[in-house]
Amino acid sequence: MSRSSTIRWVLLVAAIAGLGYLGWQRFHGEEHLAQADAGKRAPARTAVPVKTALVEKADFPVYLTGLGTVQGFNTVVVRTRVDGQINRIAFQEGQFVKEGDTLAEIDPRPFQAALDQAKAKKAQDAANLANASLDLQRSTRLGEFATRQQTDTQRSTVAQLTAQVEADTAAISNAQTQLDYATVKAPISGIAGLRQVDVGNIVNAATQTGIVTIAQIEPIAVIFTAPEDQLPDIRAALAAGSPKVIALSTDGKRELSTGTLSLINNQVDTSSGTIRLKAVFDNKDHALWPGQSVSTRLLVATLKNATVIPDDAVQHGADGLYAYAVNQDNKAELRKIKVTRSIDGRSVVDEGLSLGEQVITAGQFKVQPGSLVTTAVASSDPAQAKVAQE
Repeated sequence: MSRSSTIRWVLLVAAIAGLGYLGWQRFHGEEHLAQADAGKRAPARTAVPVKTALVEKADFPVYLTGLGTVQGFNTVVVRTRVDGQINRIAFQEGQFVKEGDTLAEIDPRPFQAALDQAKAKKAQDAANLANASLDLQRSTRLGEFATRQQTDTQRSTVAQLTAQVEADTAAISNAQTQLDYATVKAPISGIAGLRQVDVGNIVNAATQTGIVTIAQIEPIAVIFTAPEDQLPDIRAALAAGSPKVIALSTDGKRELSTGTLSLINNQVDTSSGTIRLKAVFDNKDHALWPGQSVSTRLLVATLKNATVIPDDAVQHGADGLYAYAVNQDNKAELRKIKVTRSIDGRSVVDEGLSLGEQVITAGQFKVQPGSLVTTAVASSDPAQAKVAQE
């Protein structure tokens, strides 16, 4: 190869190498700038805003919930006990009547006449008895001049008339009772229902139709049911005292009254597997009314120092229940938990959480295990919820 050819070859190789270097530098320089721009545009890692509550220790009431019907503590259909025409109705429908109040008056004249007749008969027999007694005294004073038969006969006459006077006394008492029945009075205190008869109607004791129905509402009763498998717990609570029963509106949102469990029915309903229970309420404010449907809560036990969290912290997953706890680094940790009781917005946790830990109660849909969170603390008691931004 000549010297000139060698020089040309060296220059060609140098040119190719220079062009390759320039191309490599341009390509990788643009890539580096793109990466730098991407780094500038990438957002910084942000914390997820959530609300949390502390895991607490508290006494947790265990309630059995159910449905019940309000019944008058006593319900009486007031009927007449004598026959006659109604002269007066002395009550208003829906009125609260007291025991002994007059409800209706039946024409008393026939009963007054019978009473007067019985009194007159007694006066007559009393006069005959007085005369017979005098005759007996005379016979006794005659001594041997009066035969024994005459004395015994007179003594027998006195005894008969004495018995007759006693019968007259009983007849007067009966006639007075019939006259008293002409005034129909309330046998119990309670609310009078719809009137069944009007003034001027003839009523009699043989008919089943009453004048009015009275329902006692102070106190008042609620009949409700519970599953038969809860019977041992209910019996234990009743044996320990008078378990509290809360009556609520049917939607369970409004408390109506608080009473106590009175009795357990003497048999289980085999068709439904439930036991009937009766609770008694003072009902001074008349919040409960006969025939009303209510929701019930029966306190059967109180768990001491139970681990409690808000219901909002409990989440449902494919593997069961879980909750997010916030660690010291403000990162979310998924904890599998075991919940045994839940009522009034609070749940009892037996496993998975410890006293003093924070659990997320709102914002879980944005959270994943390990997510950085910023927290606002809320009380586990819904009635005392308070938010404080950290």
